[in-house]
Amino acid sequence: MNKKGSAVIISGPSGSGKGTTVKALLKARGSVRLSVSATTRQPRPGEEHGREYFFLSKEEFENKIKNGEMLEYAQYCDNLYGTPRDYIERCVSGGEDVILEIDVQGGMQVKNKMPDAISIFLIPPDRATIEKRLRGRGTESEEVIAQRLKKADEELEYADKYDYIVICGEIDKCVADILGIIDSKKLESANMIDYVKENF
Repeated sequence: MNKKGSAVIISGPSGSGKGTTVKALLKARGSVRLSVSATTRQPRPGEEHGREYFFLSKEEFENKIKNGEMLEYAQYCDNLYGTPRDYIERCVSGGEDVILEIDVQGGMQVKNKMPDAISIFLIPPDRATIEKRLRGRGTESEEVIAQRLKKADEELEYADKYDYIVICGEIDKCVADILGIIDSKKLESANMIDYVKENF
């Protein structure tokens, strides 16, 4: 069978269940791994280069941007964060399905530079669920919740730019839907042609 993996972009608004879904995906299938980002921030105690992040100097990171070696990047609190192209390509070539859990801006950058990537937009069953999940965390003020709901509405505008929209209500069903999408990509004729040539 086709041994090549896929780059899988997963985006969605706050409260869509991205974090929970990604953890469940990693648990459900051994060939699925989470992308490791690069950053210019200093490692925290216990963090390792290549495990939590690829820790780069600002100069190294900027050179990678200049040379087109970053699929996407952004700046937060004076530090740069991004997805190294070579890391994703290595994972995919090695037969792993690599998950990029990123915001919509990053998702669009990756899709632009890697059109073969599978893009999935995760949504909760309805808008009320977003608010319920945000309040359920019990960690944010009313002001922050209002900001997150406003941002969620803005992010929902990007849903039609993704290949697939998956509803994240019941987690097992959501994970099964995503794994089904990943598996169907492997069976596309362009991805199966080497198998056909080798066996027929």
